[in-house]
Amino acid sequence: MTVDTGARRESPRSKRSTILAVAIEQFGRVGYDHTKWASIADEVGIGQTALYHYFESKAHCLLTIMRLELADSVERFDTATAGVDDPAEALRAAVAGALAATPSDALQRRILQNHMDLLAAPRPSEREELERLRSRELVREIESRWTGLIERGIEAGDFVGDDPRILGRLALGMVINVWRWYHPEGPLTLERIIETVSEAAVRVVRK
Repeated sequence: MTVDTGARRESPRSKRSTILAVAIEQFGRVGYDHTKWASIADEVGIGQTALYHYFESKAHCLLTIMRLELADSVERFDTATAGVDDPAEALRAAVAGALAATPSDALQRRILQNHMDLLAAPRPSEREELERLRSRELVREIESRWTGLIERGIEAGDFVGDDPRILGRLALGMVINVWRWYHPEGPLTLERIIETVSEAAVRVVRK
């Protein structure tokens, strides 16, 4: 999970990172709607009132988790594709970078995909709205990076198609869909999934 600048300035006594980790675990395994805000406070070992020092609501915490995951997605794409000149290999690297995950990462990505609808409409509080707006910016950044990669492949003659935006969304959609059904304890390993999705993404742009 990407740690934002606010978290980097945390004092050693801050509970912010712990609250986020506990919230990811509970939202991911129990479900956001079924997670009680008080249960997060109990597991962290603080009073419920103390939670409001860090997050003004359960929704604010959720939006922060989503924004952090989106920021991490941008960083993973940039790291995975840096210096990879061949478009097909860059696409494979982007998929591998997007799907590499610890069990906690997988939970956080499932939370993000299950609650993308929260980004559609303005939020009632300023802090929630700031997280929503930044998340929307990050979604655009992610789509732009995948589109740019596909566009580069088309210009090089390695990929076919006249709409890199659609092809980029198709490739990204394959990655996103994994988090809706993947479970670390399931029969499919991430290594197998990465191999399958990588080749499927390349086939889409090389028809």
